[in-house]
Amino acid sequence: MKPIVQISLDLTNIDEALETAALAMRAGVDWLEAGTPLILAEGLHGVRALRAAFPNTPIIADLKTMDGGYLEAEMMAKAGATHVVVMARAHAETVKCVVKAGADFGCKVMGDNMVCEDMVAGAKWLEDLGCDYVIHHIGYDERRGIAAAGHRMPSPLDQLREVVQAVKVPVQAVGGLTLEQAIQCPQYGAPLVVLGAPLTIDADAFKTADGDLEASLRMICEAVHAQVVASV
Repeated sequence: MKPIVQISLDLTNIDEALETAALAMRAGVDWLEAGTPLILAEGLHGVRALRAAFPNTPIIADLKTMDGGYLEAEMMAKAGATHVVVMARAHAETVKCVVKAGADFGCKVMGDNMVCEDMVAGAKWLEDLGCDYVIHHIGYDERRGIAAAGHRMPSPLDQLREVVQAVKVPVQAVGGLTLEQAIQCPQYGAPLVVLGAPLTIDADAFKTADGDLEASLRMICEAVHAQVVASV
């Protein structure tokens, strides 16, 4: 597949999420993610508002589902989500329930391998259970805790090629990536590039002279879309 730019709306109110989403869409972003903070704060209302404002745009609901998989996926699909997220550390039956709900309600399933003892095996397990995408994810608290203990902070790039090689479904890398690293993900064979919001443009190459955030984001989207996803 061609490279896709997804923006994670990790915000806590609908108005701010809609404003950021509109800016992102003008800049060329392909997919919108109702981030976990937005879902916790606004729930189904946040997803419905995004769907109403952007009727033809894929919307990911980052539920991080661990139990009650069918109902959670059904609720978000009916609210307008096109993709939902289930965790690899959930029971196999939960993953299967989310996959079943996805099939029943026309929603794709993204399996997240965060905190798996074997990240590569976790990704393959998610694919085997029917997930349509794999999210290769190093968690926020995990990264900070390891760094605070004086060790090198782990990165999704450490095993990204191995994960991509292990599965046939598209892979997304998440967790502590710099802007430059996120843009490079298609070179690792991972076509789904995630940008976090609130947006911070920290790469000199993507700063405009006047600090125009939308223009900077447009440059990032163009850089991602111009790439060919590597075969690994």
